[in-house]
Amino acid sequence: MGRLLVMVAGDLRQQVLDKSFFIFGLAVPLALMWVFSLIFTPLAEELEPITVAVSAPDGDDLAAVVPSTLAEIDPAQLDVTVRDVDPAAAPRLVADGEVGAAVVLPDGFAQDLQEGRRPEVVVHRPSGSGLEADVVTSVVGGVLDQLTASTRSARAVDALGGDPQQLQQELQETSGPAVAWTPGRTADEQLSPGGSIVAGQAGFFLLFTVGFGVLGIVVEREWGTLARVLSTPIPAWWVPLSKGVSSWVLGVVATLALLTAGSVLLDDVDLGRPGPVAVLVLAVVAAATSISFVIVGLARTAEQAGIAQTIVAITLGMSGGAFFRVPSTGTLGQVLQLNPVAALGRGLGITAGGGGVAALGPTLLTLLAFTLVMLLLARFLPGRRELV
Repeated sequence: MGRLLVMVAGDLRQQVLDKSFFIFGLAVPLALMWVFSLIFTPLAEELEPITVAVSAPDGDDLAAVVPSTLAEIDPAQLDVTVRDVDPAAAPRLVADGEVGAAVVLPDGFAQDLQEGRRPEVVVHRPSGSGLEADVVTSVVGGVLDQLTASTRSARAVDALGGDPQQLQQELQETSGPAVAWTPGRTADEQLSPGGSIVAGQAGFFLLFTVGFGVLGIVVEREWGTLARVLSTPIPAWWVPLSKGVSSWVLGVVATLALLTAGSVLLDDVDLGRPGPVAVLVLAVVAAATSISFVIVGLARTAEQAGIAQTIVAITLGMSGGAFFRVPSTGTLGQVLQLNPVAALGRGLGITAGGGGVAALGPTLLTLLAFTLVMLLLARFLPGRRELV
């Protein structure tokens, strides 16, 4: 056992002295985390105040619902200032940048609704408008849908001989209070935008980090170093075991360092308690390391091994959501999720929502099964080369 530990220490020293570990294991993923956070996380920032110009017909009670609803939006969510304007002035105000959006309701709006016609409501937005205008448009659309549904119900009751006023009273009595939105912790295995960036990049570059050591078997095989090592009085299986353990150790260190750095340096990144996160990382790194043994068994040269490692890393990274979210619905979506990158993001979503090791059970079992399948393929795959 002592000699095995010496071999592991030697492999660790060799990989640490290689600049590739620090470049692809730490520097590049940290840089990409920072770049992606600058691009994507501004979407989650607070909304800016917006002024909305509204043109509604005088004396039209239904049309008046639109500006009153916009004015009642919680300022803590979106500060909206409603400005009453003439229909002809609305497009000019938007073009001049005086307002962030404009809503024009036509004359006879209520009458058209009540008689089953479709009044045309125009929403003007400046080019390149942001999320604030999107929110305003969504609110207006929701109000119009509500008004349309209410007037259609009233017409149906009237056609059946009912009392529309009684219907309105029943709706008011049975309607619950408005939904109150309060900040909460992420649930349902979904990370925040910053958390998704951190998890994706850590998982993607993990596939390269663990490969440096294991794929070294191919290099040593070409250079003749492996034959000299096997000529010493040690079991042959110690060589792949040493490479695997050293790669696993460096993968754990690099992944934990990236997750910690991402949590500290990026805003709104909370991956959960350290204990469950550490358990998850141990299993993810083991699964990622097992892939490298399959590549070593199939590759004939170091060049082939490097190309295969890159192809596998990009494929698993993209299908696992390292760069963008991939739907997990359907049979194909479920199959694509069975890889270490997707498992890391899914597991961190659980821990970020407050889950512990018990909640990680299905994910850990998936990783264990994945690791065993990869090791069996490395051992029994037809056409393989013996690792040593």
